[in-house]
Amino acid sequence: MKEWKKAAVSILVLTVLVALPGFNQAVNAGESELPTVRFAVIGDRTGSHVPGIYGQAVGEIQRLRPEFVISVGDMIEGYTDDTTRLHAQWQEYMSLVEPLTMKAYHTCGNHDAMNETQESIYRQYMGSPYYSFDYEHIHFIFIDNGRYETSNDIAGEQIEWLIDDLEKSKKAGYTIVFMHRPFWYKTTAVGKPDTLHTLFVKYGVDAVFTGHYHQYFSGEYDDIIYTGVGSSGGGTEPGPSGLMYHFCWVTLSGDDIAIAPIKMGAVLPWDEVTADELRIVTRMQKFGLACEKVSVESDLTVSDRKFTLTVNNLSPEQPFQDTLKWKLPEGWTIQPEYSPVDIAPGETGRFEFTASCAASLYPLPGATVDFTYRESKKTTINIPLLISREVDCPKAAKRPKIDGKLREKVWQNPTTRLFSPDGGPMEIDPVEFYFAYDDKNLYLAARCTETVMDSLVAKVKKQDGTVWAEDCVGYFFQPDIDKEIAYQIYINALGAVFDQKLTINQDGFVDGNIEWNGKYKIKIGRGDDYWTVEAAVPLDQFETAGEAGKKCGINFRRKQKRLGTAGDWQEIDHDPKSYGTLIMR
Repeated sequence: MKEWKKAAVSILVLTVLVALPGFNQAVNAGESELPTVRFAVIGDRTGSHVPGIYGQAVGEIQRLRPEFVISVGDMIEGYTDDTTRLHAQWQEYMSLVEPLTMKAYHTCGNHDAMNETQESIYRQYMGSPYYSFDYEHIHFIFIDNGRYETSNDIAGEQIEWLIDDLEKSKKAGYTIVFMHRPFWYKTTAVGKPDTLHTLFVKYGVDAVFTGHYHQYFSGEYDDIIYTGVGSSGGGTEPGPSGLMYHFCWVTLSGDDIAIAPIKMGAVLPWDEVTADELRIVTRMQKFGLACEKVSVESDLTVSDRKFTLTVNNLSPEQPFQDTLKWKLPEGWTIQPEYSPVDIAPGETGRFEFTASCAASLYPLPGATVDFTYRESKKTTINIPLLISREVDCPKAAKRPKIDGKLREKVWQNPTTRLFSPDGGPMEIDPVEFYFAYDDKNLYLAARCTETVMDSLVAKVKKQDGTVWAEDCVGYFFQPDIDKEIAYQIYINALGAVFDQKLTINQDGFVDGNIEWNGKYKIKIGRGDDYWTVEAAVPLDQFETAGEAGKKCGINFRRKQKRLGTAGDWQEIDHDPKSYGTLIMR
């Protein structure tokens, strides 16, 4: 970079500024900094070009409104002396860049002009293949090197022009060079001499942009920033970073040059998603698919269980047309695996399936379908298969004594088969969960093995403290399976409780009300290698009572701090739709 750009503003700097094109007004106005200039650099369009890509790049650049646009060349396929075809190709290119409302400058590439016939047509559309211009404090130079293999091959007349142009522009704030072929990649970047680079160093060129390779790469050599712009439409493969089609956004401000490659598809229109569309999409993602629960056998298998999946088209305008597909983990089958969906706006469709699983219960299958919320705009809607394990809750002939010792006969037939949070085999020490009820209470008990009792973490004593971050057991209880109201109750190894009321809001998300506080009678017990919890939970606070045959939603877990994980009866989700079933016997 020029040394003056690194210095504080001084009389010398102001003198230089006055000498630059377009800067008298800025200096007279008392501005102490150079204006920021932003422009876009678009890559090769051709060389096995992919139709539609370049036009998309032009559209995205237009949305950004740069001050101008520069192409690094290869705008047409070329490589023909058929003038009719050449004119047709240039007219096609001009139609592609017509949407740009700012000026565009072009670099001559090898596809654009390789001989006198092609150059004569090029000049009709683009002017001279090598030229320069000034914009604000910046001098831009365009070199015609597309028809040459090395810097030394460039015709002497162009080199003489280049030296003269560089000499005349030595006082420019920035000097930026564009040429199509990246000679520098094979010379300057590996320490070999290069005629052009020598001139660039001598005359203080700041940055060089090239194309041709259809891959993005960069480097800085002798304080000159080199950038190889990749493809904006020509055939390409992902580079090391996965970057394929792109253009570059360049910002020159003060003494800084910032260059950012922008992936195609990253610059979206302002109305990409309207508020109305977001509302529909959000509701479709939450309510578009509703899965009936599939019962799980006691041995954790599923045997030819029939269930219904409901598809709701909540859009008032768009039809719902796609194919619903099931993703099936190993061991699972769902028939049919594919189902066409064609549902009119505001209508509902129901689809029948049969599920079986003779292997691991988790991971669960998932259904997925695409919903078009606007022409050419889709969102993917998915839902996991909903399963329901069952746990027996026997009636207590006599109210158990809540002392943490678990000596009563009602504490029989524990539930011990749990999963890790990711659905894999349980990784915590063994745990036993027990349930019982009478007319007035739900009784909860758990025996948690802990082989290193000194590691037990339990410090919270106040209700609604961070119980969930310590050694604890946790329950999700839905008193009425027909109502979307549930309660989360966590109890730590001191008997402290974190609880909240869970409700589903109108958008389908779970809201937790931590202000809700339940009533409990709890006792904690400890042994040499275990701790226990025993609790009586009055049912009237849930506006229900215990009775034979009653079914409630349930899920539960044990969190073990020493091992940093948990054992879950079913995968944990606050939404009651994900719970299993507690049956009062």
